[in-house]
Amino acid sequence: MRKFLFLSSLALASTLGLAGPASAEEGGQRIATQGNGKGATACMSCHQADGAGLESAGFPRLAGLNPDYLAAQLEAFQTGTRKNPIMTPIAKALSGPERLSVAAYYAAQQAPYKPLSAGVAENARGKALARVGDWRQRDLPACLQCHGPNAAGVGSSFPALAGQHASYIQAQLNAWKQGDRRNDPGGLMKAVADKLDAADIRAVAAYLAVLPAASAVSALSASDSQ
Repeated sequence: MRKFLFLSSLALASTLGLAGPASAEEGGQRIATQGNGKGATACMSCHQADGAGLESAGFPRLAGLNPDYLAAQLEAFQTGTRKNPIMTPIAKALSGPERLSVAAYYAAQQAPYKPLSAGVAENARGKALARVGDWRQRDLPACLQCHGPNAAGVGSSFPALAGQHASYIQAQLNAWKQGDRRNDPGGLMKAVADKLDAADIRAVAAYLAVLPAASAVSALSASDSQ
């Protein structure tokens, strides 16, 4: 199913004026490295050409994320269901085909490898929230219940969290708490974030950040082979 969605995105880009999957990704690479000359600056200025992002500045990793998820986030910035002073004008300057092509480009990049550190075992609070949740006291689901085994992501609604920068995960949980982000399915993330205190958010973000990231392309290939 995920491979179908991925290929459908590229097919739509072709229908809307790109030559096909190869040229769609090439068009995405041009936007990532050069911008589109119509107000959208080069994505690599913040997210790097390989999509690794920049932890110190809070710019997220894009490499290896689901292409439909990435395209949906650009649309959310355009429509205002996600608010960000940097991303909003960039997203508004991208056409529909351009959003799809740049999403395809970054989805095809290899997620950076992060070996598990000792901090994973030591961060018991973050591990418990991510893997078990807190049903007894807070009716709080585990992150992995929606985001999949080892937080590798599920479809276009639940992105991979493994290997994402801790500063970015924290920022998004706080954005849901404050209502600055409203593009979660059924208000699920708002409900989850409201049950987390600042220490919870730091702990679960730190735990998820050091899990090894999986590539979206690898996940799609594995799904197709089953």
